[in-house]
Amino acid sequence: MTSSQHSDAPLTAPRTRSWAKSLLDVVIIVLIAIAAKTAIAEPYYVPSGSMEPTLLIGDELLATKYPYGYSTSSLPNFVTLPDSKRVLGALPHCGDVVVFRWPGDRSQIWVKRVVGLPGDRIAMRSGQLWINGKAVPLQPDGFAPMETEDGSRQTTARFIETLPGGRQHMIFKAAGFDPLDNVPEFVVPPGHLFVLGDNRDYSADSRVPLSAGGVGLLPVGDLVGRVDALVGSWDLGMEHQPFWRWPEGLRLSRFFTAVR
Repeated sequence: MTSSQHSDAPLTAPRTRSWAKSLLDVVIIVLIAIAAKTAIAEPYYVPSGSMEPTLLIGDELLATKYPYGYSTSSLPNFVTLPDSKRVLGALPHCGDVVVFRWPGDRSQIWVKRVVGLPGDRIAMRSGQLWINGKAVPLQPDGFAPMETEDGSRQTTARFIETLPGGRQHMIFKAAGFDPLDNVPEFVVPPGHLFVLGDNRDYSADSRVPLSAGGVGLLPVGDLVGRVDALVGSWDLGMEHQPFWRWPEGLRLSRFFTAVR
């Protein structure tokens, strides 16, 4: 009986060590994934049309973390901590599409385009953006379908906007007056940014105060990263179709494309 007990003993330790090693391997993999998401890049899903036509509902974008430095905002989106000082910090360029933590609730991740840096004078006049006393050129670019959250579409006027420095991108601007078409000129204060959605009539951005559900002036410390590319896209309008038709919603032409 004693020898039998002794013969069983060696089996316990290897099993324990094997279990502990497996657990350690999982922990290491998780830590590496968190480190990569914090330091390099993280994917995000686009749930609204505020950045159409640049970003469509159902796009999956990739935000690179290192261009603007690191802070608690850089942590993976499921980790929410108070704002901290930024290490290796740098300001975006005018025209960058950025991902940031919404100042009203840091657990929410939003995406907009930077059009005003600290010290810039920003205004909106009759739906046209003005930067430092000059109107930003708008060139008509026909009409295109604008997608809504319920999967429906409506034809909307599209324009090419040319920011200072020659950077161009497309925007949607419906005809007629919108309350956000006019914003009195003001100076962007230090440590803040002015951001807009490319879908100008359907974006709660820096034109809308934080107290009213907008972004207001975005603190630089809330930046998460810069949107450089899309990694995938799926048409949410297909979710009402039988599941065997869902693959038809894949927008393959948008997979692994650059965002500008």
